[in-house]
Amino acid sequence: MTRHFLWIFAVALAGLLAAQISSRADTANTALAKSAVLESNVAYLRVGRVGKNLADEILAAQGALAVSNKIAGTVLDLRFADGNDLDSAKAAADLFAAKKLPLAILVNGGTRGDAVALAAILREAHEGLIFGSATQAIKFTGAPLQPDIVVAVGPEDERTLMENPYATPAQNETNAPAATNNILPFVDHTSEADLVRAKIKDGDGFEPVPLQRASEPPKPFIRDPVLARAVDLIKGLAIVHAPRS
Repeated sequence: MTRHFLWIFAVALAGLLAAQISSRADTANTALAKSAVLESNVAYLRVGRVGKNLADEILAAQGALAVSNKIAGTVLDLRFADGNDLDSAKAAADLFAAKKLPLAILVNGGTRGDAVALAAILREAHEGLIFGSATQAIKFTGAPLQPDIVVAVGPEDERTLMENPYATPAQNETNAPAATNNILPFVDHTSEADLVRAKIKDGDGFEPVPLQRASEPPKPFIRDPVLARAVDLIKGLAIVHAPRS
């Protein structure tokens, strides 16, 4: 009887522990979906939801990215982000204000809830520039947040490019590059920063640009048009504000 009772107790305990682990896994979803360094000095932070841990996760990611990189500015990607924690949105916004570095914010029609509020706070209080397309309605005003620089991308392409900004989206009759971005469709904008650097250096025209060796593989460029424009802004501002020798 005793052995049978102990066996039942052990099975029940194992089931309880498994349920607790499963429950923890379900609630362990992070607010910050991705962090990386682009073009050697631009921090990229993608928010999945505005939740109570967002500010802490952003702070940790900023510290990790800055260990081996001199960060010139940040791209905060709020596309398809949601959330319902205005206090966390304000706390996250304060982190960017403390850094005092250039900030670009990405939004689209899938940006909703307090992710929209975060974008609005960053633009109004911390002079962040917003790229992309109109968000869903701000719950306090009932109107969508309009970007400063409109770059329209189809939702399917945008999701693909968010996973891999260097990928080439599939195209069909209703999804051609011209329809994706009416102004600069899938263009490599990374050279814009180089042109700015060459033109303003010492105020005396363009600097020589070394030719790329034929044996060198072509440098990959960002094909996500919204992200590319934002990265160009950060790199351009870094050049303008860089101390001159």
